[in-house]
Amino acid sequence: MNKGFSRKYLGIPYFIFLIVFVVMPLLVILYYAFTDSTGHFSVFNIVRFFTDPNTLGTLVYSMGLAFATTLVCLCIAYPTAYILAKSSWKGKKVLILIMVMPMWINFTLRITALKEILTLFEGNLAFHPFLNSVIGMTYDFLPFMILPLYTTLSRMDKSLLEAASDLGADDFIAFWKVTFPLSIPGVISGISMVFLPAMTNYVVLDMVYNSTYIMGSLIGSYFSAYDWHGGSMISLVLLIIIGVSSMFTNNDVETGTRGGSLL
Repeated sequence: MNKGFSRKYLGIPYFIFLIVFVVMPLLVILYYAFTDSTGHFSVFNIVRFFTDPNTLGTLVYSMGLAFATTLVCLCIAYPTAYILAKSSWKGKKVLILIMVMPMWINFTLRITALKEILTLFEGNLAFHPFLNSVIGMTYDFLPFMILPLYTTLSRMDKSLLEAASDLGADDFIAFWKVTFPLSIPGVISGISMVFLPAMTNYVVLDMVYNSTYIMGSLIGSYFSAYDWHGGSMISLVLLIIIGVSSMFTNNDVETGTRGGSLL
């Protein structure tokens, strides 16, 4: 290899990609968010965001839907991942593969099939708009909660549980004081992979319940109406919310990784 060649040059294509497809679009969003139709600087868009009941209502609904979806996914995924991680069955990898297989199927086909199943319960509680949306979101995002939890739990040092047992801890205390604290990084990772996308994934709502009352669809409606200024401001606010959430979750993951058990 030429001595004058440095491996850092291999990062140039990725750097160009970031500039063209990440930095430049963000600059365009910033420009439209803080300008009016004449191109002059304006804070009207941000004032409208925080004073428009429809926008704030959509934000609250989106966060509520994302929180409910994340909670349901966590309640289903944690026991599933725990049982799989602690199981000594050699075929458990087959079960993991079965859980992941739906992600290989076309998204439209999966959601259409789910809609047909939910239609059987029309008129009952299962066909309630909010509950329908949670079911659809859970069906779509559940593997993203199971996999990080399973990875964290399966890599846990079993000698810690043996030490807890030697110290007189029963199964529940050992789980609460050892297993659960050490699984926090997986929990935080799963929450990040479910909560943040669930706030904007309006495609599931459109296909399951023909509903678009969520932040992603609200942004799309602004751009469809050629209101780039309002749509850009909503996108910017949502980006800030996601960025702040990611910062806190990353800190929690690092803390959980360093903190160890509570014994």
